[in-house]
Order: sequence, then structure tokens, then C-alpha cells
Amino acid sequence: MGVSSDVLRWLGLEQPPGKPDVVDTVASVLAHLDARRARYLAAFAYLLGRVADADHAISAEERDLMLRLVAKEGSLPPQDAAAVVTLALDEFRRVGGTDNVIVAREFAAVATFEERLGLLRCLFAVSAADESVIVSEDNEIRRISRELKIEHADFIDARARVREHLAVLRREP
Repeated sequence: MGVSSDVLRWLGLEQPPGKPDVVDTVASVLAHLDARRARYLAAFAYLLGRVADADHAISAEERDLMLRLVAKEGSLPPQDAAAVVTLALDEFRRVGGTDNVIVAREFAAVATFEERLGLLRCLFAVSAADESVIVSEDNEIRRISRELKIEHADFIDARARVREHLAVLRREP
């Protein structure tokens, strides 16, 4: 017996008919790009936003770095990168995290293994942009790495690059 589409929709695993998914919505501002590339960048920006908002506040440093990373990753002019980041953050807040796994699967489906590792390093960079990787950010990155089927050793390697910013390892006076 199969699971009804209403249950899948309730669980956030299926979109209602005719409703564009989060990746489609964000990718819409990149209509001038190849569809695969636009979807890749949309998911990339959304996943960066998940980490930036892990503490329920996105710092200016985190947002600025997100803009630079999306611009660089997509070879986009600043105004296009800003549109993608803004829309990705708006979509993240609108869906309240219900599409997190779906977006991660989408990214994994269109990204190479090296691109997934690159995203992982970018996630840690965004979390360290304000000089402190707090536990909620670290945990969110770990969830994303699992969703992307990244081995734990690769997660630890990427995490080691921001070791000096890990709040859990800091001694407080």
C-alpha cells in the first residue's frame, strides 16, 4: 500500500500540484542561465542561508559572504547574486525549513562530489564569517552534510579549517 500524496505533502516531501518548489522559485531570477546551473545556484544559496540563519539571526558578515560566494560560484554580477541570496533567504523563512531535505537532495542531484565538498567548505566559511561557529551552526552543517551523503571524515576535514572559530572549543573566562 502506497503513502498518499496528502501525507507526503504534509511531511513536506511532495509539493502540491502546480506549486513551484523552493529551488524553482529561487532559480527563476536566473532564467538567463542553463536550467541545471540555475537550480544548482538556487540550492547552493538556500543551503548557505540555512546555516546563516541557524541561530535565527543573519549577521551582516554572513550575508556579505553569502553574496560573494554566490557571485563567485555562479560567475554572477553583484545584482544577480543579491537577487538570488535575497530570494533564497525569503524562501527559507517562508517555508520554515519544511523543504530543507528536498533542497539538499536537489543540490546533491545536480552537484558533483567535488561541488558538494566545496559547498561544505562554504557552509563553514559562512558560519565563521562573524568569527564564531556556534553549536547550532555546526549542527546544521552536519545535518546538511548527511543529507548530501558526505562522509564524516570529509565533514571533519572541512570543520578543521575553521577550528579556531569553533565556539565549543573556546575557553571562556
